[in-house]
Amino acid sequence: MSTTTDETHDLVWGVPAIWAVINKPERGTYHMLERGDLPARKVRGRCVASRRKVLAALVGDEMPA
Repeated sequence: MSTTTDETHDLVWGVPAIWAVINKPERGTYHMLERGDLPARKVRGRCVASRRKVLAALVGDEMPA
């Protein structure tokens, strides 16, 4: 399976990077992740998310998985 550069750069690794994308405080971001409000998953103990999917979820334009 090949991955294009755009797809690779869309990934956001770690909660600090995710909260930078959504411009929310650290605790608020953890809370949103725990409630499942943000489309992210854990990979080897770290949260990873698609920047596009996170932003789409916040504005109500949920992208398919």
